[in-house]
Amino acid sequence: MSLRPTTRPQFFYTTAPLPCPYLEGRTERKIVTELIGSEGEALHDRLSRAGFRRSHNIAYAPVCPGCRSCIPIRIRVASFSPDKTQRKIARLNAAVQSREVAPRATAEQFALFQRYQRDRHGDGDMAAMGFYDYRAMVEDTPITTSLVEFRDEPDRLVGACLTDVLEDGLSAVYSFYDLSLERRSLGTYAILWLVSHAAKLGLPYVYLGYWVPQSRKMAYKARFRPSEILTGGAWRLLTDAEAAPPQANLTPEMVAG
Repeated sequence: MSLRPTTRPQFFYTTAPLPCPYLEGRTERKIVTELIGSEGEALHDRLSRAGFRRSHNIAYAPVCPGCRSCIPIRIRVASFSPDKTQRKIARLNAAVQSREVAPRATAEQFALFQRYQRDRHGDGDMAAMGFYDYRAMVEDTPITTSLVEFRDEPDRLVGACLTDVLEDGLSAVYSFYDLSLERRSLGTYAILWLVSHAAKLGLPYVYLGYWVPQSRKMAYKARFRPSEILTGGAWRLLTDAEAAPPQANLTPEMVAG
């Protein structure tokens, strides 16, 4: 009598070198694996705690030779304390209505996504995405995912955040918003909402992806305190000295990373 394995082997692959999207003149490589089948959600939980991120049905992490600039970061929900600027942003957006919806792409979302990409990332790959590409980004998920819509009066979509639900927290996959309302800092507001929602759900963390201190568009994540970073295979508290911004006027913008 022969016994068949109850689980399939999990394969990991390394991508070919590509230009780094965060630091000019550098290249990036990733280790990737598929999230499929009945064990995909549990695997995603374990990999998220190990610093991986999700895109579609793929989990990935940077493995760039000689570079450790991408640092996984997560907010400690129970002890999070908004600073003066974040409290002001919360007040500015007090009238915004949030709604969790199933991960289903709509024409309204895509129109806002297109404007965001055109105005903020016009030279990036995502600016060329069509509706079916956007739909795949939103709907091609093997795990528990929601799309949080932020609406202003009268029922105008002003922002959205694709969010994964983990065993120990919420993971912000990608957000986009109306850049004509830039003074209201809707990118920051989306993160503040995720922290508040995680607290209501009794979840200890909000995962923000990779903090890249040298990158203008990724350094803002250290402003949400207290936060933990993953270094040397263990999560530890981010110190004040480490969080000090290398440059001013950083703009919150969640990217798939």
